[in-house]
Amino acid sequence: MNDVLVPSLAIVFGLLLLVWSADRFVGGSAAVARHFGMPPLLIGMVIVGFGTSAPEMSVSALSSLQGNPAIALGNAYGSNIANIALILGLAALISPIAVHSDVLRKELPILTLVTFLAGFQLWDGRLSRIDAYILLLVFAGLMGWTIWQGVRRKDDNLAVEIEQAFKAEPIPLGRAFFWLVVGLIVLVGSSRVLVWGAVALAHRFGVSDLVVGLTVVAIGTSLPELASSVIAARKQEHDIALGNVLGSNLFNTLAVVGIAGAIHPADVPGGILTRDLPVMVLLTLSLFVIGYGFRGPGRINRMEGGLLLAAFLAYTGWLVAGAATGS
Repeated sequence: MNDVLVPSLAIVFGLLLLVWSADRFVGGSAAVARHFGMPPLLIGMVIVGFGTSAPEMSVSALSSLQGNPAIALGNAYGSNIANIALILGLAALISPIAVHSDVLRKELPILTLVTFLAGFQLWDGRLSRIDAYILLLVFAGLMGWTIWQGVRRKDDNLAVEIEQAFKAEPIPLGRAFFWLVVGLIVLVGSSRVLVWGAVALAHRFGVSDLVVGLTVVAIGTSLPELASSVIAARKQEHDIALGNVLGSNLFNTLAVVGIAGAIHPADVPGGILTRDLPVMVLLTLSLFVIGYGFRGPGRINRMEGGLLLAAFLAYTGWLVAGAATGS
């Protein structure tokens, strides 16, 4: 009994602490950056993007250090799938998402190209250190471009929405530093608890590390993006809702997988190549087509949001059915 109860409690409490600490870390770091004069667009694209991907980064790095690279890959790619299909699907059902930000329209094709790069690298069945270093190099270049955009584009719609959010909820500098430090400490600790519980439960029921990473861990680490995007959609802050997902997916594909591969090069589980990677590529392409807006501002309407959510439910059912049959 204890070999099921204790890991299950570790997963539940680990996820709760992970979501709480990620929210505090993002809020604290964004407020500190704001106090020191960082442009709103740069905060939205870099600080918030890094912060909402901090759970995936922490969990995947710890998984790789502990010799569980399948959880690391499953967490990164499962989170990408959940971000597009579950989070944007729900957000669009709440309020159709209109894409006004020129910067986000530029990020859509970049994310598509980065996703194809990830697929090309993994097609030989191995994530090597060279692959990881290439991902991290591309990530560094993308961050340079992002910083340049953030400094140069002060009138972008995303910057306006971020500025309005700061004015609505101002945080004193001392409190911002406190939550930044506390959030980071609890984030790392809760990640360790979550990884331990997920691995123990997977071994107890004979489920692969990959499936656990793609489901429980991926959805759990995507909860900060889910909360922020749904709240943004309810406030009609459409560019923030989309920006959370785009930034998180770029961080996951490049930085999270890059760090995991640099720590522990690994063979790629077959399920990623035949199931998860194609689903991630198709969803990313779909997001590019419906969100870019070739003849004007892009828009994700409620019907498209419903289709994205249906795709997530179908994919999750596919995973569960595969786990039940041992495939």
